[in-house]
Amino acid sequence: MRSRRIVVIILLIASLAGALITGRPLFYTLLYLWLALIAVAGLWTWTSLGRIRVARQTRALRAQVGDNLEERLAVRNLGRLPKLWLEVRDQSDLPGHNPSRVVVGLGPHGERVWVARTKAQQRGRFRLGPLTISSGDPFGLFQITRNIASTQQVVVYPATTHLPDFPMPVGVAPGGEAIRRRTHYVTPNASSVRDYASGDSFNRIHWRSTARRDRLMVKEFELDPLADVWVMVDGERAAQAGQPHLAAENYDDAPWYKRAAIVRLPPNTEEYMVSLAGSLAQYFLRQDRSVGLITYGEGREVVQPDRGERQLNKILETLAVFRAVSRHRLLDVLRLEADQLPRGVTVMMLTATTDISWVGFAQALKRRGVNLITFVVNPASFGGVASNAGLVGALHQVGLPAYLVENGADFAAVVMRA
Repeated sequence: MRSRRIVVIILLIASLAGALITGRPLFYTLLYLWLALIAVAGLWTWTSLGRIRVARQTRALRAQVGDNLEERLAVRNLGRLPKLWLEVRDQSDLPGHNPSRVVVGLGPHGERVWVARTKAQQRGRFRLGPLTISSGDPFGLFQITRNIASTQQVVVYPATTHLPDFPMPVGVAPGGEAIRRRTHYVTPNASSVRDYASGDSFNRIHWRSTARRDRLMVKEFELDPLADVWVMVDGERAAQAGQPHLAAENYDDAPWYKRAAIVRLPPNTEEYMVSLAGSLAQYFLRQDRSVGLITYGEGREVVQPDRGERQLNKILETLAVFRAVSRHRLLDVLRLEADQLPRGVTVMMLTATTDISWVGFAQALKRRGVNLITFVVNPASFGGVASNAGLVGALHQVGLPAYLVENGADFAAVVMRA
């Protein structure tokens, strides 16, 4: 475009020089022609983005690795003049997302709509937008660009795996030590009655108390006498290892509804810990257990124990932005959290450390009634220098369950190991 503009300017100068030197009408005609061309091109360009509206609509701002994100974009011409061409360029940082498009021949009051579908390849929090829209004259002399600064945040949850039932340690099964507190869930443990309040479900009405007191009374419930489950992710930076991750396969040639939902975890210890942590939280929450999360990464993040699908979303959103960059050793983490772990609680520990100095402290936690189950992600299988397979044996020697997770392991097979 710039080269064309330079050529026209050179021809304009040459025509002006020829007209002044020779005085021939031909050069004056060419001079007026080039001036008219520049004027028309400039005016066309100046009006090309007038009365243009661009809208984008995202079906969901939450997705999971392997899901398809769908976004609808629309360009509408509200003016009476046609638009020769419009280039819509997206500047999102979501990997693989490219809804940019060139719209050609948009008529008066016309609209062009397209849908961009992207397979979520990487967990995290990403930005959708901003957009830039460009247009110009039909001669390619000038171009104008307008920025549309509107942005949205989309969160991609880590991939999770369906886990089968696996053996639980003694003291975790129903009948363990109860931590009783009031709950809005209906459980077998009715603790008391109170006056009916607007919004209470009718199935909570206690009819005998209602008849006796001549006003509506409802039951209050406590959580089942089950210990909480904590999922703890050790994000010590020095313990991590990983290998180069090949780009995901391109599924653009197949229709979006036929694209295979194949999820391959990046070969590094951080992604395996995050995915396994999400899978464990999903498993226990769907068993109607109360699950909490503790992570040590860029900082200490805690999601207090709760139940239900909403709690799963909280945990997955926290894991989506987790980065294993902590300087705390696992022993220090356990010492910091020990006072927050009551008797009867279960801790699902995920770590890639090769340090075994914390095993003695873990044994002391066991004596206090804390059930610790450790998933040891072996950095040697991810290209690391040292192996932590010996840590599994050290934990077994003190009577603590431990599972070794290697690169490429099937989580369902790992938890089924005796």
